[in-house]
Amino acid sequence: MAVIIDKDSCIGCGACAGGCPVGAIAVDGVATVDEGACIECGACVGTCPVGAISQ
Repeated sequence: MAVIIDKDSCIGCGACAGGCPVGAIAVDGVATVDEGACIECGACVGTCPVGAISQ
């Protein structure tokens, strides 16, 4: 399943980027996922303090 970031809810804190084991998330105001690099492990989902990431 693809990782989905709700850009309206994202606060740009970078917790998800820090939790991604393959560095597939970048934060420049809001988080974005490099779909080619993402392994869809879901590690980022639990790191978001506002629940802006789902799978």
